Amino acid sequence: MKRCVALCLALAVSTAASATGGIDVLSVYAGTWKTETTRLDTPHSKAGKESVTLRNDCWRSGDFYVCNQYVDGVSKALLVFVYNAKENSYASYPVVPGSDAAHAGKLLIAGNVWTFPWQASDKGKTTHFRVVNTFTSTDVIDFREEYSRDGKHWLPMASGQDRRQH
Repeated sequence: MKRCVALCLALAVSTAASATGGIDVLSVYAGTWKTETTRLDTPHSKAGKESVTLRNDCWRSGDFYVCNQYVDGVSKALLVFVYNAKENSYASYPVVPGSDAAHAGKLLIAGNVWTFPWQASDKGKTTHFRVVNTFTSTDVIDFREEYSRDGKHWLPMASGQDRRQH
């Protein structure tokens, strides 16, 4: 699940779409992306390089935007997004095969920077995580995965790039 969340959250939506607001900004999720990731050796990640092809089969239904995400041709997660117009905020619910629950996540949007924060507790200690996507164009996303013990000082776990395939 941890690997899927990182992969699932590594893709975000485009800066150009953010100007329209609402649930429709998520429409740029649809399509095929080539993802190159370099992971560091940390307490939460193992060093290595990864190259995968992500395909997001997406649709909108009412106030929901949903993507069935395929990693190298295999369905790995159903991503459900909900927009709260009153608060101008987004919630995400990644559902993965074999899991008995979908846990709510957040999507924070600030211009061309889209951040997916979450936290996990282990033996009474909370660790904060986030994936930060920076759009350099509508077809390229530079991303980084980070963790923090206090939610203020962030340490790198991985970085990479998503490129839309045409």
